[in-house]
Amino acid sequence: MKTLDSIPTSKIQRAGKLVQTGAKVGVNYIKYYGDKLTKSPEEAKERLNQNNAEDIYDGLKQLKGSALKVAQMLSMEKSILPQAYVEKFSLAQFSVPPLSPALVIKTFRKYFGKHPDEIYDSFNSQSVNAASIGQVHVAEKDGKKLAVKIQYPGVAESISSDLAMVKPVAIKMFNIRGKDSDKYFKEVEDKLIEETNYILEIDQSKAIAEACQHIPNLKFPSYYKELSSERIITMDYMKGEHLSEFVAHNKDETIAKQLGQALWDFYMYQMHHLKKVHADPHPGNFLISPEGALIVLDFGCMKEVPEEFYKPYFELAQKESMSDPKIFSDKLYELEILKPEDSPEEIAFFTDMFHEMLSVFTQPFHTEVFDFSDAHFFGRIAKLGEKYSKSTELRKMNGNRGSKHFIYINRTFFGLYNLMFDLKAKDIKINNFMHWV
Repeated sequence: MKTLDSIPTSKIQRAGKLVQTGAKVGVNYIKYYGDKLTKSPEEAKERLNQNNAEDIYDGLKQLKGSALKVAQMLSMEKSILPQAYVEKFSLAQFSVPPLSPALVIKTFRKYFGKHPDEIYDSFNSQSVNAASIGQVHVAEKDGKKLAVKIQYPGVAESISSDLAMVKPVAIKMFNIRGKDSDKYFKEVEDKLIEETNYILEIDQSKAIAEACQHIPNLKFPSYYKELSSERIITMDYMKGEHLSEFVAHNKDETIAKQLGQALWDFYMYQMHHLKKVHADPHPGNFLISPEGALIVLDFGCMKEVPEEFYKPYFELAQKESMSDPKIFSDKLYELEILKPEDSPEEIAFFTDMFHEMLSVFTQPFHTEVFDFSDAHFFGRIAKLGEKYSKSTELRKMNGNRGSKHFIYINRTFFGLYNLMFDLKAKDIKINNFMHWV
């Protein structure tokens, strides 16, 4: 894969790259109008989506940072984006052009004042993994194989300006309106800023690994603070296969169940006991060890779950709440899904919408054991997503709904469900977390 000798870091440079990308998208629409004369509407739209997805991703992967991170986040929204975008944007998880060796060495000199060969016994300047915010290299020290994650130059400094450029697209895509819409963008900005703080990530990684060490078939790398800095992390090199690669060939239902149970228990224990959760559940953050254990990586994106959100969120998932209109309505107000200023039409629409969606989405919590390989269950979720993404009635209303905490908590559950389905995990015990204090 071709390496990058530089990354646009100034606001003007990054805006210029997005303008170039926008021009390509404009050309694609011109082609689309021509295709509509000679192809079926479905074929023409599919070609437009494929061309746009490729051009947008190609532009973002050169920028890296928060712009590419947003694409990665959107790739998990399989029920919202066309498949062409999901497939292309998912490459941001662990397959983007890496920095050149010269730029890697320059980064080390900036943060350590030394060449990497002066820090480690050996260091491979060619990366083994490149994602949206950083890339990973292999090193050795004192006989131990290490993974060294290096943050791309300028990423932390460009978060606010990147999001300002992405904001108009997000507002249109998710129908966000209203005076308090900035709270959602501020939540994303704050989390992205945290993700670029590698000292914080090391502290979070150590805390979660220690708190979750009792969960069976779960493994974490050790982290080395003395070999790390605000933009470089050194940790154990973990031998394993990316989850997405593993599920493509695995036929062993026993291993799938073992991994799925470990993954589910990991998230439920964090959510219900720690009230702080790994909020970046995409395949690139999980490896499968040769022994069949789940290896969890990258604790840069951790979301605290405040009690005032946690309590109504999980109460809303209970069967009793779903079947009692008064309780259901009260919880919607507590979670800011319904608002005091809503019109009767808005109250009726969003009450029905969320009842329909939650009736499907909360099914795993209404049973002791659940089959996450059930294609019918995931098909219903996808159909609901498609239904409301095309709803003309929803477009007329303010899509700005819910507490700011929904952004990362819902993202966590959608990502978790998708991973469980990819694993084809059957007979998963839902409430193991209740047995751990």
